[in-house]
Amino acid sequence: MIDTVQNISSLSQARGLDSIVNEAVSSPAQAEGTTPGTMTGMSFASVLGGMATEAMNNLKQAEFTSFEGIKGTANTREVVDAVLAAEQSLQTAIAFRDKIVSAYLEITKMQI
Repeated sequence: MIDTVQNISSLSQARGLDSIVNEAVSSPAQAEGTTPGTMTGMSFASVLGGMATEAMNNLKQAEFTSFEGIKGTANTREVVDAVLAAEQSLQTAIAFRDKIVSAYLEITKMQI
């Protein structure tokens, strides 16, 4: 999932975010009445669940690799790579959490 975000980020930097948004809005899927989520068969909840699972797996892999490094069966580079991947996953999860909490607080401030 992080690779997808990185690909979108590099694509938006290369082509400009406006052209990507315009392309998504003018896509045939919108004309047929489907949303991009139904076009790919993924819901927002499944995407967030997949990201959470991937982050958890990265953290477990980093922990396992760290123990292997302590035992002397993994080299330092493997340990550093695993820990950096886990840190990136954790930072992404924290950023999503912050955005979701912020959106929730904005919704609760709305008057009915």
